[in-house]
Amino acid sequence: MSEVRELIRAEADGSISFGDYRLDKKAKADDFENCGDLYKVKTYREITKLERNGMFVYESVPGTSVEHLAVDDSVMEFSVNGEKDAQITVQLEEDQEYEVFVDDFAVGSMRTNMSGKLSFSVELGGTAPVRVRIRRR
Repeated sequence: MSEVRELIRAEADGSISFGDYRLDKKAKADDFENCGDLYKVKTYREITKLERNGMFVYESVPGTSVEHLAVDDSVMEFSVNGEKDAQITVQLEEDQEYEVFVDDFAVGSMRTNMSGKLSFSVELGGTAPVRVRIRRR
């Protein structure tokens, strides 16, 4: 898997890859179109944030690079890489229970809050991206 070097790109499978945790200064890309949706990404060493059609999708502190983010009615999947462990927040369906898997290991069942946000931590800093899968129960 090649790390993201652009701020955002479309993948052949319809997913998107975005973010660059190596940047010292904030960078952003607006109005990136993929599969009929418009994306906006802001990224640098301290934070990476993604919006779709003006709505929150993903945020990490500190910044990360995300590959192959794909979302459907019941699953969100992506691979993430960064220099340090990261706190990740994603937007899902409000007040629902989800099972979170990191590198195919179940880290637990979590419920989204009233706004549909789900937060969890991942251990990063290695050479390989960490695979994340979030499945509605």
